[in-house]
Amino acid sequence: MHHHPFKSVFLPAASLFVSLASFVLAPAHAQGEIYRCGTEYTNNPTPEQKKTCKALDGGNVTVIQAPKPKANVGKAAAPVPASGDQPKVDPAVQKARDSDARAILEAELRRGEQRLAELQREYNGGQPERRGEEVRNQMRYAERVAGLKDSIARAEADLVGIRRELSRAAGGNANAASNTQAQR
Repeated sequence: MHHHPFKSVFLPAASLFVSLASFVLAPAHAQGEIYRCGTEYTNNPTPEQKKTCKALDGGNVTVIQAPKPKANVGKAAAPVPASGDQPKVDPAVQKARDSDARAILEAELRRGEQRLAELQREYNGGQPERRGEEVRNQMRYAERVAGLKDSIARAEADLVGIRRELSRAAGGNANAASNTQAQR
């Protein structure tokens, strides 16, 4: 028998090519059509999901598995203490913390009130002074007026929240809140 030199080289090369092609094409073929359902991706949507999900065109989706959470082997989770079981804080320390919190809130309230007064002064009852290019550009002026109005509303809401926190910090004592409002 006579062996052809190309035949012995060709057969292993051909089988190698076929096996490589099957490895390359198999994952793409196996993935099929991919659907995006909100933040989830699936290649096997339910009939209901097919109505709302979008089929993705082109490209493959790479899925990266999240690491499994470590189990607490032999350890029970620490129970959360009930409200009566909270660690006790020295009354003097707690009083100092409360005082610091109240001072911070009062300082925030003063800054917020000053900011609100500045915004209201600039807003000028809905007729702020026109600046530079706003004389010729009515749209820019209207945008600034709307921005000032929004800023005033935010500042007022911030002050309501700060006053509410102050009344909580005072232990529901209305005198602290009324004293702060009287200073305005």
